[in-house]
Amino acid sequence: MKKILVSLLAAGSMHMTAASAQELDVTITNLTNAVYFTPLLVSAHNGNTHLFQAGHTASAELQAMAEGGDTSGLQAHLASIGADSVANPNGGLLAPGATTTAHLRTHKGNRRLSVVAMLLPTNDGFAGLNAIRIPRKHGTYTYYMNGYDAGTEANDEIINGGGAPGVPGIPADPGGNSGSGASGVTTTEHNTTVHIHRGTLGDMDLNGGISDLDSRVHHWLNPVAKVVITVRGRKHHEHDD
Repeated sequence: MKKILVSLLAAGSMHMTAASAQELDVTITNLTNAVYFTPLLVSAHNGNTHLFQAGHTASAELQAMAEGGDTSGLQAHLASIGADSVANPNGGLLAPGATTTAHLRTHKGNRRLSVVAMLLPTNDGFAGLNAIRIPRKHGTYTYYMNGYDAGTEANDEIINGGGAPGVPGIPADPGGNSGSGASGVTTTEHNTTVHIHRGTLGDMDLNGGISDLDSRVHHWLNPVAKVVITVRGRKHHEHDD
């Protein structure tokens, strides 16, 4: 009888743990002057997962996000490991000064939070928060996101509709503040691993020069975003089965 009771209690405990979930809101604010974020990817995942790591070569999935805003590869990877993710919480681009919130229910084992989005207009720049530990206690916690360079493309600062991995150039300037006809800032990337972005150089010639970006408008420094995590605690759900 004692063995049966212990077994039943253990089974019930395992069932309740599997059904438990931590509720949290992740609010992201764009802190830049004229840089837009492509659709964000917000994910709670295990401690062995990194969407990016400074000093490491970018994965093909990260490259696709950093050069063209395509998060589908990263989403597929996260789904394969049972991560809890929200893609595109804003329903499109996140404009300068704008804020969006992703609502997450994080299940057992998904104790790390990552956030990524491409920075436009850049060649392969992205805003990133790398696998921070999610607080367990109820409350509000503030973090800041830096702008990173994926190291996969030279920062020529030429807007040409590019965006596919391996295709030079910047896809677009959503704010419409750029020029055209630039000769290009550089054809070389000295650091080909993920690293802190040096920002955009730009120039003040909207009909040529070395950059299509306007230095009076597009120049930015880190951090590029504020992240506020609101932890509402864990919920347990009873099942009839």
